[in-house]
Amino acid sequence: MSAPDGFDELIHPTTRLSLVALLAATEWAEFSFAKESLRLSDSALSKQVSTLEDAGYVEVRKEGAGRRRRTKLRLTQRGRSAFEGHVAALRRIIEASVVPEQSA
Repeated sequence: MSAPDGFDELIHPTTRLSLVALLAATEWAEFSFAKESLRLSDSALSKQVSTLEDAGYVEVRKEGAGRRRRTKLRLTQRGRSAFEGHVAALRRIIEASVVPEQSA
């Protein structure tokens, strides 16, 4: 069985899917908020963010200086479209596997 249209192998791993879903619910999220919400280390989250940023799915913005420096993340339009397509593909997979109840 091949994956349906819109299924995104880059987004599908659990950690990336969770991150993209989190970002889809907001305009911008602070790195620290994403880290705490997803219960990831700095390095684990950084790796996932870098992968998504390289694909053009996430934008990273650094604000402030010194100890007050903050990193913010947001889903790009490309990332949002990929996420929506992936969710639709997952729904099609689920719907195709549901067996209708038989009436007695």
